[in-house]
Amino acid sequence: MFCEPDLPDLQENMNEPAQSAPPSQDGRFAVEARFYRKLDEDKIQCELCPHSCAVAHGKRGLCRVRENREGVLYTLVYARVCALHIDPIEKKPIFHYLPGTTALSLGTAGCNVHCQFCQNWEISQSNPEQISAEYLPPESIGAAALRYGCPTIAYTYSEPVIYSEYLMDVADAGHEAGVRSIVVSNGYMGREALRAAYGKMDAVKIDLKAFSESYYKSVVGGQLKPVLESLVTLREMDKWIEIVYLVVPTLNDSEAEVRGLAQWVKANLGADVPLHFTQFHPAYRMPETPITPVATLERSKAIADAEGLHYVYIGNVPGHLAQNTYCPSCNKLIVERVGFTAGQVRIEKGCCGYCQHPIAGVWQ
Repeated sequence: MFCEPDLPDLQENMNEPAQSAPPSQDGRFAVEARFYRKLDEDKIQCELCPHSCAVAHGKRGLCRVRENREGVLYTLVYARVCALHIDPIEKKPIFHYLPGTTALSLGTAGCNVHCQFCQNWEISQSNPEQISAEYLPPESIGAAALRYGCPTIAYTYSEPVIYSEYLMDVADAGHEAGVRSIVVSNGYMGREALRAAYGKMDAVKIDLKAFSESYYKSVVGGQLKPVLESLVTLREMDKWIEIVYLVVPTLNDSEAEVRGLAQWVKANLGADVPLHFTQFHPAYRMPETPITPVATLERSKAIADAEGLHYVYIGNVPGHLAQNTYCPSCNKLIVERVGFTAGQVRIEKGCCGYCQHPIAGVWQ
């Protein structure tokens, strides 16, 4: 478990028996899932994400964490946390939401896509029983975030879509404790589930893997269209959104694709949605693919800037000036970042500290 060693109040809750969570024959705990319907006596259909898995008795969906037991769909990862850290919010990366603060960050096993480049494949591409996890009830997360001075809880590391039930309960507990919730997600989600689960989020960062269906099919194991629909729905829900686009050399870095992406963001979400172009590093099933040249990232940013997006960033390149935030009106530096640390923030009451131009984001 990727767990911070200095969280004793959380560790006191670890290994407690799961309340109202019936174990299976092999000892795995489970709670009833949401977002499914019966197809017949043997099969049920999961409606959590666009895969819409038809799951027979004793089988699981593609995400490997939702199982049909005699006509009832169970989630096997409720409150079973396998990764837990206190992170800078800039690490998500989220740049326009409470910069300089920390987030109590958690994740469980499983994912509903199979990205060939996944950095956390050890947990995202594993079955729950293959990963060491600890029982952390929702109330313990909210209380710990408050105690450790984290104004937000972040759902991240694997794919929060697949543990939506837990995410919703943790968000409720956090809000009761005065702690907000942010989610780092692929956005590959059914509309009902999106509205119910991410409706409880205060900010959402979506990893937009590419701007082509062929890439989603061959590299991700999903579809582009539902992710774009999720982004539009989140905008309609008035959620704070940021987008990360991992630039993979020769696969999703063409000028035409980047331009199409920037034009789509401006037309459908608005010019103020931050767009992060991040550097690819070889991982998982793509060990031979080279690191993204910085020049490619800079070209992508220049294209998005030219299309009229106001906040375009370059990520995974420590020290690059495009990690900073500049006022779109006077072009002065208003948030300086070094690595995952935000320095001086020159924003006053949501406006540039120099020219008073409104700066999109949540600053307090």
